Amino acid sequence: MRAPRDKVDPDREGQPTSPAVSRRTAIGGSAVVLAAACALAACGTVPGPEAASGLASHGDPGLGDLSDGAPDLVVAGERLNARLLRRFYARRGFRPVWATRQAQANSLVNAVLRAGDHGLDPELFHASLLRRRGTFPPRRREFLLSDAFLSYAEALAFGAVPVERRRDGETLTPEPTDVAAALDEAIDSPDPAAVIEALAPTTPSYRALRQALQRYRSGAAAGGDAAANRLRATEVSLERQRWLPRSLPADRVWVNVADQRLVLYRADRPVFSTRVVVGDDAERNQSPEFRAMIEASFFNPPWVIPRDIVAAEILPRISRDPNYLARNNMVLRANGEVEQRPGPEAGLGVIMFDMPNRFDVYLHDTPDKHVFSRDNRRISHGCIRVEKPRELAALLMRQPIDTINQGIATGTTTRNKLPTPVPVFVIYQTAFVETDGTLQSRPDFYNRDADIWQKLRRRSQGQTATA
Repeated sequence: MRAPRDKVDPDREGQPTSPAVSRRTAIGGSAVVLAAACALAACGTVPGPEAASGLASHGDPGLGDLSDGAPDLVVAGERLNARLLRRFYARRGFRPVWATRQAQANSLVNAVLRAGDHGLDPELFHASLLRRRGTFPPRRREFLLSDAFLSYAEALAFGAVPVERRRDGETLTPEPTDVAAALDEAIDSPDPAAVIEALAPTTPSYRALRQALQRYRSGAAAGGDAAANRLRATEVSLERQRWLPRSLPADRVWVNVADQRLVLYRADRPVFSTRVVVGDDAERNQSPEFRAMIEASFFNPPWVIPRDIVAAEILPRISRDPNYLARNNMVLRANGEVEQRPGPEAGLGVIMFDMPNRFDVYLHDTPDKHVFSRDNRRISHGCIRVEKPRELAALLMRQPIDTINQGIATGTTTRNKLPTPVPVFVIYQTAFVETDGTLQSRPDFYNRDADIWQKLRRRSQGQTATA
């Protein structure tokens, strides 16, 4: 998917790109064998000492699977994560864990089987195999338990759908967390499950979505398709919440593409909200999900229109109307780009917010104020058009709005640094908690939820080394 950009309207083209910055912007050790393995029966009984001692009497020749670069292991057709297992067992000297820790294992198994409370399918974490874990040989059981706990911890900490399995425009990730260290800590905790559960978000939004999930599940059978859709949206929104930092910046700009709305937070409280226009439904034009820093505001920005948009939209209009460029205050450059000069009728309007990102997606003004009265405001190439950009600029720059108006009135293109850069999150949440605490839902117009929901229920199968 190419970087989304704003759509050129027939009579008013323009979109923010930084004039001086971008063409698209107007601005160890060796492998150690496991000496023994646990035997934890499905009913929770510990195997007799003869079984454990028999395993301890000789090395296990199959544990070369945990050496660096080894393929994933497979138990009963379900793939285990050798990468995570290596990291975890390295912390424990590559010794078995669960044979002598029945209570801790049972606590963690129960937590995994309750993964549905987070909108996660327990089968992602070997739930069916865990229920019959006593039928597996000790070595497989050891790895099965560890992999289930590590995978569940990773899903809570980062989301169950890793960034490499998402669309190109779904790039949000939380801060790094060592889930192997977390499980290592849980083993010696009086409440192992609580240590793992603490990896999930603790934000009010996440808690409210979990509560809504329980309500929707209790009424799903009688609610028909509408209830099923609400349930699915809530499960996916919980997943998207897990892609966010565990501690959100107290001052931030929050753009929910699905809600077509922007909210500014100060000291973790909403202080400003405005409607926005977002990318249209074509995949290449959809507004992506990402995090950036708003560094400055441009007054009276020009727009250097990329060649692909020129070829697709500008040149056909020139062929139909030879005066098109002059009428829209545009000039054709020798390199094939088109520049639209700044002005009140330019497609960028009079303000653009400089927030460098790999998508070349920005917040900006627009002269077409009438579009904000529409329910469907999906009409751009991906950039975010802001209904009240002057008010937003005043708040971000911590200046009176009269000062903003005076700067714009000069007609000069200026870059005005914010006193402190402000993080902006562009997200896509079809189920979310409103600023007043009420739960809201929006249509999945980009059809992204369906894709994530399927991945939350699809376990990758492997035919690699059998544990």
